[in-house]
Amino acid sequence: MKVSNKNFKNLHILIVGSGVIGKFNALELSKQGFKITIADPQKKKNSSSAALGLLIGNMYQKSKGRSWELRKKSNELWPRWIKFLEQYNNNLHIEKPLIQLTTEQKNFEKLCKFISNHPTRGLRVLERDSTIIQNINKIFNMNNLKGIISGEDGRIDPISLLKTLNIFLKDEKVDFIKDKIIKIKKLNNQWISTCSNKLEIKSDVIILCNSLDALKLIDLNIHDIKLKPVLGQAIEISPSKEEINLLSLPKHFNINGTNFIRKNNNKIIIGSTDEYDIEPKENTFEELTDFLENKPKWLNKNNITDKWLGIRSRPEDEPSPILKSLEKGLILCTGFYKNGILLAPACSNWVSDEIANHLL
Repeated sequence: MKVSNKNFKNLHILIVGSGVIGKFNALELSKQGFKITIADPQKKKNSSSAALGLLIGNMYQKSKGRSWELRKKSNELWPRWIKFLEQYNNNLHIEKPLIQLTTEQKNFEKLCKFISNHPTRGLRVLERDSTIIQNINKIFNMNNLKGIISGEDGRIDPISLLKTLNIFLKDEKVDFIKDKIIKIKKLNNQWISTCSNKLEIKSDVIILCNSLDALKLIDLNIHDIKLKPVLGQAIEISPSKEEINLLSLPKHFNINGTNFIRKNNNKIIIGSTDEYDIEPKENTFEELTDFLENKPKWLNKNNITDKWLGIRSRPEDEPSPILKSLEKGLILCTGFYKNGILLAPACSNWVSDEIANHLL
């Protein structure tokens, strides 16, 4: 929100990709007065469609480097954006706290050491006899859980977030084109983007937020960008009321890297996998639950009531995500194979700064 809309209000920005990242860029830039168009065929298998919405910021076990700086910036920005978006959806919020659990003593000792070294992050160790751990142990037929809790991290419902962003963007009269961009070229300091239906879109800036498809629009002989697919699957388990009542579980928690989100008394989401392919594995249930030595009876394939996937992209030979100016007026903002929702405010803030550099 730094650029004066008096200077740039007549400039047109095309955002390719309508996931959380694309829409957050549209949110920030439209607030600055730019004319925004979003182009996306809106496939169901985009990276946002499988997102679980966990915001792991303060729990992130680093205190320096690019990833930590992006998380730190997003931690600062999220409260402001939530306050702003509440006027379009007063139910939108970050639900705290977040719980991270492990069955491995070495991992637990590492978590404890991290807390000791970072006393200002709002983290604390969960006692083995705490009600939270006792309840999870009972529901999942376990007895060796230990972990930590973050009062500053949590979860935002990704579907609610996307719908809220849509309301804002509609109110701002942001144009949506439900078609695929198949070609971009620069002509007389302006960008021409061609859709699959032959429609041409003229813009001053293009922001590529379309994951793997971004590679089809840039000259890879000039730009050494490599992305590989990361497919994520999640499942929904719905045991009968006679089998189990999940009410005693926390709303969201993580065990040995697997995320659990309780939707109601008898419905829980488990996810997500990291599969380096574009075709989903068939043993999703086993991959997500095999860390449990003695699975409770209610946790079985017969109780799967929903299953979904999303394809993300992971950069090769460089950090995730990619935030780069490829040339004047062409910005790449992709490669969010993890934590895309968490990092959306920091990345859109970076893009905003970069556009100001392009246009000044």
